[in-house]
Amino acid sequence: MGVIVNKQDDKNSELSKRINADLRARATSSAKENDVDLADDAEYLKDLKKTGKFGWVWAVLIILALLSLISIILI
Repeated sequence: MGVIVNKQDDKNSELSKRINADLRARATSSAKENDVDLADDAEYLKDLKKTGKFGWVWAVLIILALLSLISIILI
């Protein structure tokens, strides 16, 4: 045996629309205020240098090392 429940669309939908509009407005205003990236000010980035023009050499060396390791294992 079941119970039939009627949803009151008029009251709930109007309230949910107002709540959603308010939350959306708050989210957009807080996103505009807090749109700051502070990663450049972090302490761990203080002494780091950018990769030089020969950074690709390390990638090639790592790939060659992996290929030689695989060939040693499989042979």
